[in-house]
Amino acid sequence: MTDTWTVQDAKAQLSELLRRARAGEPQRIGVTDACVVISEREWALANPTALGAWLVESAPRGEPLALPSRTTRRGDPFAEDGHGERRGKDQK
Repeated sequence: MTDTWTVQDAKAQLSELLRRARAGEPQRIGVTDACVVISEREWALANPTALGAWLVESAPRGEPLALPSRTTRRGDPFAEDGHGERRGKDQK
């Protein structure tokens, strides 16, 4: 059941209002153009973030990555070495 608080009562008893919201009881503040307080956990369940948006938001920010020059030709690390075996970077 949602409790309804006046703005004045909500200000005076904010700790109690938040305790009830964290306990899973939505708390309504005001009558005209009312607002509802719910726990962050309930908010997250009601508003899931798409994986792609989460990845973009969570990406590290800062200096751009230093990429190697593309002017030199590198060998193929997966090319066969002539004996039917593949060689890695450390093998020649």
